[in-house]
Amino acid sequence: MTFAAGALCLGGIVLFVGLAAGALLAFDEPGSASGDALFDAYVWRVARFTLLQATLSTLLSILLAIPVARALSRQGAFFGRVWVVRLMALPLGLPALVAALGLIGIWGRQGALNGLLAHLGLDQPVSIYGLSGILLAHVFFNMPLAVRLMLAGLSRIPGEYWLVGANLGMSPLSLFRFVEWPVIRGLLPGIAGLIFMLCATSFTLVLTLGGGPAASTIEVAIYQALRFDFDPPRAIALSLLQIAMTGALLVVLKLLTPKPEEGRGSGRRVRRFDGRNGPGRMGDHAMIGLAVLFVLLPLGSVVASGLRADMIGLAGDPLVRRALVTSLAISLVSGLLSVCSTAVMIRTRQMLLRPRQVARGDRLFAGGIAMSASLVLLVPPVVLGAGWFLLLRPLGDVARFAPALVVLINMLMALPFVYRVLEPAMESHFARTGRLAESLGLNGWHRLRFIDWPRLKRPGLMALSFACALSLGDLGAVALFGSQDMVTLPWLLYSRMGSYRSTDAAGLALFLGTVCLLLTIAGTPSARNDQRRPDDAG
Repeated sequence: MTFAAGALCLGGIVLFVGLAAGALLAFDEPGSASGDALFDAYVWRVARFTLLQATLSTLLSILLAIPVARALSRQGAFFGRVWVVRLMALPLGLPALVAALGLIGIWGRQGALNGLLAHLGLDQPVSIYGLSGILLAHVFFNMPLAVRLMLAGLSRIPGEYWLVGANLGMSPLSLFRFVEWPVIRGLLPGIAGLIFMLCATSFTLVLTLGGGPAASTIEVAIYQALRFDFDPPRAIALSLLQIAMTGALLVVLKLLTPKPEEGRGSGRRVRRFDGRNGPGRMGDHAMIGLAVLFVLLPLGSVVASGLRADMIGLAGDPLVRRALVTSLAISLVSGLLSVCSTAVMIRTRQMLLRPRQVARGDRLFAGGIAMSASLVLLVPPVVLGAGWFLLLRPLGDVARFAPALVVLINMLMALPFVYRVLEPAMESHFARTGRLAESLGLNGWHRLRFIDWPRLKRPGLMALSFACALSLGDLGAVALFGSQDMVTLPWLLYSRMGSYRSTDAAGLALFLGTVCLLLTIAGTPSARNDQRRPDDAG
């Protein structure tokens, strides 16, 4: 039964992605020239800008994250540290549109920074639109992510390393060179690749802050080619280029990512002795404070702007209520599908690899399951939407299929995050309880009820909360298939921004951001668990 369910989930994912990719490859319309469109000057200009902004965003995010992660690692006992670490997780669960509004409130033409400069009698040199705004937004999202991942790696350094470094009188520079940098260097390929992939496939931030055709990424160009110009050949050329770029990057990451090397120790409590003098402590606290301000100020701008809106009037608006119900329904269904299908596939993979001698076919099947979580990285949501748009166009109005398509695309979008949360928890759980459950003859529903669910409830709910938050704040799929009959909160927010109803947009942003952040916080560990297990920081 488990094998059949796992095969069904894997087959469904591969079929959904394969049909979209096949539709792009097979598209041939009289008068079309998709092959010529691939060599169009506009296509290559968009590709160059995509690579440029993704590279700069990745470099800036990592260079800023390293000192912040080191400061948090050194200062492990100050008041509120747990909440600072949690703050680093909030941008991941924040809808991109909400973050864009918050950044505009701080860095925009009428933002707080330019207002301060004008008050001081200076010109207003800060512009949020174009390449600078895209970089700022990407750093806002990805620098905290890099901090969390680096902090998790630094927290796994055995306590004996710090004790030996203190006994040898090693300077902070020597500790960084011989203890911290080897760990960070091993993490960099994975972190840089993840951030680069997120920035290269960025859609909402570029659509909002790009400022025009000169600052368009491939995904935005695909959306414009289908939604406004209705130029399928150009959309196909851009989609194929996107798949080629992301596929090449995944291969390079696979080759560059080293095997994890954990330092061996006796398991003693980690206690760092560096960064305790006055200058070191002040420098670390200043670095942490700047990072906190960088993340908090846009959030505070969203709250301040939202509170000035007519929240009661928005709550009574039938269109807002309908958009809320639609968004919640889509996020809940896509989140449940993502968590359930991922759990079934992980369990199937565990059962396939359980024997000491694994057959070649079973090994290939298990490898396909592991790779399925990365398919959405290879074929991003906008590319999936473009393929299914071409597939369904002969059947009439594509908007009729919009709800199902948005649910399925959002489910695939959440798979990498859900897989990362569930796989280690399920591996550890079944390694501890597998033999005991078999000896007791527990399987099926009884095993799920009495053994699996009590232990896997926490990571399952965590994965569900993140999946729902990602789906609730997504604009990519809805941007292609949204219509008057299917309006979500992000699409309504974007529409109000486009029609210059900034007050309503601020109120919707506050409402949407609050719901998503509550979902994200509900899925993060409690403060007690954060203190007991510092390695959970990532």
